[in-house]
Amino acid sequence: MLRSKDDMTSARSARAASIPGTEPARRFEALIFDWDHGDTSHGRGPEHLGALIEEACAHGLYMAIVSGVGVDELDALLGARPAGPGGLMLATSRGHEVFSVDRDGFKRTFETAPRISGDVGRGDFETARGDWWVMPWLWRCGIAPDQVLVAEGRDSIVAVLQDQIARRRAGELPIVSEDPSWTVVVEGIDRRLERAHEALLTIADGTLGTRGSVIVPHSSGDPAVMMSGIYAGAGSESDLLAAPRWHTVPVGDHVRPPIRRLLDLRAGVLRQEIASGKGPIDVLLFSSLARPGVAVLRARGPVPGPGRARALEPPPGVAYEQGERDAMTWMRARAGPASIVAALHERVRGRHPKRVLDRIATYEGTTSGTADHGRALKRLRGARKIGFDALLAEHRRAWASRWEDADVLIEGDPELQRATRVALFHLTASVGDADEAAVGARGLTGRAYRGHVFWDSDVFVLPFLAATHPAAARAMLEYRIRRLPAALRSARAAGRAGARFPWESARSGEDVTPERLQDQRGDLVPVLTGELEEHIVADVAWAAVCYTEWTDDPTFAGVQGRELIVQTARWWASRIELDRDGRGHLRRVIGPDEYHVRVDDNAFTNVMARWNLRYAAQVGAGRADELERRRWLELADAIVDGYDPQTGVYEQFAGFHALEPLLIADFAPQRPVAADMLLGHDRVSATQVLKQADVLMLHYLVPDEVAAGSLEPNLDFYEPRTAHGSTLSPGVHAALLARAGRLEHALEMLRLTARIDLDDIGENTGGGLHLAAMGSVWRALAFGFAGLRPTGDALKIDPMLPPGWEALELRVRFRGSRVHLRIEPTEVKASADPPVIVLDGDGRRIQLDRAPRTLQPASTARSSR
Repeated sequence: MLRSKDDMTSARSARAASIPGTEPARRFEALIFDWDHGDTSHGRGPEHLGALIEEACAHGLYMAIVSGVGVDELDALLGARPAGPGGLMLATSRGHEVFSVDRDGFKRTFETAPRISGDVGRGDFETARGDWWVMPWLWRCGIAPDQVLVAEGRDSIVAVLQDQIARRRAGELPIVSEDPSWTVVVEGIDRRLERAHEALLTIADGTLGTRGSVIVPHSSGDPAVMMSGIYAGAGSESDLLAAPRWHTVPVGDHVRPPIRRLLDLRAGVLRQEIASGKGPIDVLLFSSLARPGVAVLRARGPVPGPGRARALEPPPGVAYEQGERDAMTWMRARAGPASIVAALHERVRGRHPKRVLDRIATYEGTTSGTADHGRALKRLRGARKIGFDALLAEHRRAWASRWEDADVLIEGDPELQRATRVALFHLTASVGDADEAAVGARGLTGRAYRGHVFWDSDVFVLPFLAATHPAAARAMLEYRIRRLPAALRSARAAGRAGARFPWESARSGEDVTPERLQDQRGDLVPVLTGELEEHIVADVAWAAVCYTEWTDDPTFAGVQGRELIVQTARWWASRIELDRDGRGHLRRVIGPDEYHVRVDDNAFTNVMARWNLRYAAQVGAGRADELERRRWLELADAIVDGYDPQTGVYEQFAGFHALEPLLIADFAPQRPVAADMLLGHDRVSATQVLKQADVLMLHYLVPDEVAAGSLEPNLDFYEPRTAHGSTLSPGVHAALLARAGRLEHALEMLRLTARIDLDDIGENTGGGLHLAAMGSVWRALAFGFAGLRPTGDALKIDPMLPPGWEALELRVRFRGSRVHLRIEPTEVKASADPPVIVLDGDGRRIQLDRAPRTLQPASTARSSR
């Protein structure tokens, strides 16, 4: 796991809070025992100790026991055979040998001898316990250092275990880590910002998303629950179907401030602390990453007694039906052909005002037909059987596993560190890794844009997943693959060949872009993107290639991926118009800029089409004959791109240079700014002001397809003209400014991107988080600053560390290998497991393996350019 030096040794800080009686007693998630320290007895362990350990593990507790005796003797003394979901580790010979113990006995995990240097506390035990195996093991189980209790001596183990088991039996909530680099905290309810806060605090599992509303209903909130890809309605009215709500708890009118919500990003849990006249209410909620579609809540305090509250609430304005079976309730919401069913079990125990309310809910959805409540009830029985603690334990392990492959460490910029983890958390939570994943612009955090799928997902979200969790990227591509027939029909309807993917997509794969929308002034304006923003066709192809380059998935590349590439190339081949001089044109399009419509030869669209044709010619054997592939190459060579070799600048579209050369940086120095609102639609379309990166997107997506050395002149020309009126824009500029060595400006743009939702910069976060902007945060770090980029069978690494950072660490998965990169001001180190080939900044091929290797000596580490 990527952790800072403080994280690596933070077990030391747990020691002051670790001995029973030194702090207020509470529930812990892991126990570390020094079996020998202070103990003078040499007899057998306490009676029934093995049974206590097994019961504690059954409640999800993790334990590590460090001893100087051999494993056979220690195992005989303990007599434990835990079956989980918690775990037991034994460190014998003072931590030199480590064994895991389960129902089948003990087995060696690893054997090592080194000691960690430095003053870490009490002798060898502190070194072995704190710095090199226990805390990393617990970290991989989803346990943070401040959730760990440390105790000494055999006499304490029974008392501690009995105490911790009793707390779990009584329903005490687990402590939530408050490490500021891993948490989002919202104090109170700000009615103006509440919906934005609900979006930020969303808990999701890739299938089910629940906004982070206060569990007590109030007028300023939108406690929505939604499922990925479950759309109601048709055409532009197609919308994510609102699901029954499982997470509201009416507790009367005695609730009062303060109200505090804390989202633990590392463990994927939301803690709520609510004051009331009848006593405090503590709540923990999570949506299981280990069991997508399963949601869990535990509340402790003056909550309603059994049968006093309606556990499932229907979504507003949606028809529903409900029923009950075997003490479980179910509710089905339906709109048109789509339906979602939720099944819920609720258990209340204890006496007022310290009751414990446990809820488990399961969800099933379908875009056509009746969601099966019997299936939801069956899954609910399975979740009830293992219970709250086991569900929590497996959920935390699932999140820990994802962070092992996805975390980014930025040493020297704590605010950017936290903002980056917020982005990575929601990217992970919003995309499932099975079947297909329809990833809307706001993911599972809100219903803005009706949950429609745009190019945002293909170009900005998928790269993060392709490089960290390929199964989720594959599920995103499966969404496109299953809608290829609709794209083929769309092309035929337009009188062309190949596949034309829609600008906005929902259930069927047909275009669902609205024809008119109301702007911020209240005026109805025509929406032409569905008709004219055709670069989406090449964007889908690019996503398929991005996945293939990172994963080398032969099954996808050889069949479905190749089909996507070939059919999109056929669209462009039928769409390009040749003039009398043999030059190819794409007329009447909209580029990413979107302030300028019905333009000819948009550079981004043309070059992406060229790239698509060339790539299809390279990989299309078996799906296209030689004559067709030769024709693709001829068209690719013929298409104009607007490049001027004298200036190094690509003209954004034909006639762009003749427009009023207004620099928005001079006119509105504080960006981002909605220039179309500031200047009006007609005025802005007559200027060179851009909504977002357009030509520069070529250097972001297909740098090998543009002229060498053209990045800097295009940055110089287009950046002052860009209003950043789209959240997609600053992150692109951050990545490209980093590649150009303009690190301070790059860092400024990265910080802006990372705070778009945290600060509600556009005042629209309440409709859901901007997933594409979050994806651009990761890509600015990975592609921009770290210089990571697949190049054939090798991973190119060409890093640039901005001033003020002590280190940047990333982990990615490249072609089945886990690659770990650490960039410091004076050196760059990398490792890979299994071995893989990388290219350093000078183009040298280097084989990495598990042993960290310095790619560049200190004298040539690229901290600037």
